[in-house]
Amino acid sequence: MSTLANGIRHLPDYLDRAAQEHLVELIRGIVAEAPLYVPEMPGTGKPMSVRMTNCGPLGWVTDKEKGYRYQSFHPVTKKPWPAMPQELTDLWERLAGHPKPPEACLINFYSDDAKMGLHQDRDETDLSAPVLSISLGDSCLFRVGGLNRKEPTGSFRLSSGDIVILGGEGRLAFHGIDRIYPGTSTLLRNGGRINLTLRRVNS
Repeated sequence: MSTLANGIRHLPDYLDRAAQEHLVELIRGIVAEAPLYVPEMPGTGKPMSVRMTNCGPLGWVTDKEKGYRYQSFHPVTKKPWPAMPQELTDLWERLAGHPKPPEACLINFYSDDAKMGLHQDRDETDLSAPVLSISLGDSCLFRVGGLNRKEPTGSFRLSSGDIVILGGEGRLAFHGIDRIYPGTSTLLRNGGRINLTLRRVNS
């Protein structure tokens, strides 16, 4: 494990291949029930380059009209989000250091050319709980900065099975995905990267 600026923790190769494959199978089941969709930026309606879905009691969504928020149902199907697998809850209990369970798991799928601009995860009421991020599939270049968008940033590579925890002073650090490295993993049949972020929403 390495601890970065602001106390952000990087756990490389935390999940072995078998654990990664098991999570991918669980995610396929979730996506069959709650399909991936293309979210929109608030105000402009510009489509994001990732596709996403959620599992757990709540899910993070965004669209042109209502912006960033959590809600209990899929914005397209209008059905409740699928239950969060126990395997994800177990990871949270082992690593998050927070007494309450996660309420949302955001599932982002990155194709070869997808990116995620610098942003803060601040739509939660309980900012004392960390954000736990799991990488599956192709490697990516992860960029992280400080609590102000203008602060200097650094970047490092995340590979399949890596976990990053944004907690403590780093809970509101700006972060993003600069690029995907296609063909760096054989985990996903058609390539790409899956990112799972576990969040506690309410205090």
